[in-house]
Amino acid sequence: MGVLVYVLGRTGTGKSYSMRNFPKDKLAVVNVEGKILPFKGSGAIETTNTDDSDKILRSLEIYSKDYKSIVVDDFQYVMSNEFMRRAAERGYDKFTEIAAHAWGIADKVRELPSDVIVYVMCHTDVDAEGTERLKTIGKLLDEKIYLEGMSTIVLKTLVSDGKYSFATQNNGKDTVKSPADMFPSYAIDNDLYYVDQKIREYYSLGAAMSPEELAKADTDAAHDDVQKPEKKKRGNRGKEKKEESAEASQKEKEEIANAGIPDDGREEVPFEEIEMPTRKEREQPSEEPEGTSEASEETPKRRRRRRA
Repeated sequence: MGVLVYVLGRTGTGKSYSMRNFPKDKLAVVNVEGKILPFKGSGAIETTNTDDSDKILRSLEIYSKDYKSIVVDDFQYVMSNEFMRRAAERGYDKFTEIAAHAWGIADKVRELPSDVIVYVMCHTDVDAEGTERLKTIGKLLDEKIYLEGMSTIVLKTLVSDGKYSFATQNNGKDTVKSPADMFPSYAIDNDLYYVDQKIREYYSLGAAMSPEELAKADTDAAHDDVQKPEKKKRGNRGKEKKEESAEASQKEKEEIANAGIPDDGREEVPFEEIEMPTRKEREQPSEEPEGTSEASEETPKRRRRRRA
């Protein structure tokens, strides 16, 4: 069974560029969009330009006989191009077929030799739960099948201060993952050849680099300056609201003082410290103040008008 690796990222964040350091005779590419690769010497790489799922399956099978590393570049166009060609078709059958074709490409890797690694590069999208994940067409792949679930290794491109890297671990809001001790840091250089060698070393698939070369490559590839985003702790929002309320209260006092409103000298008592009367105390009749009854007796009663 071959090794399936997803490389996710928005356009222009370094997915295709990450192939630049691969020895040109050690890599085969299925170029779904047929676009020019963004680095010198890319013309020497064995390439098939097609977005037809059946041709992609045949290419994977043929390439796996001579190449141990294969890239399917911009995988989501396999789905979106077929969708656009069939846009005039009514009904939901086309979505089922498109999903089956996409799933079939990922599933095909299982049939390849165990030392073949297939890198599937895809754009990302954010789902209804706010999770950044592989971009698909329709709800069948989103709700029924997580394509990332078919792989143990999912990397994501990062761009920070002009530096391009791969995220290797989940940040709580994406589908990134890899074995905990496979890579030296959360973010590594976006060098697909280095990634390929680390995977081969980890699973004993015949890495071309020696242990000493890989140790040096780990040092060079680690992006320690890129830290995993911290997950916000629950309850912080309540504390923030309390601080905001205190600041607003202080600001209001300052505005009143600046407006020249005299202070009557009375001490303010917080609402929660005011002693409220009990229900029994509220129901008891209050004592009449002295002189009230006499005053009421002297007050002449109103005469009722007789009805005619």
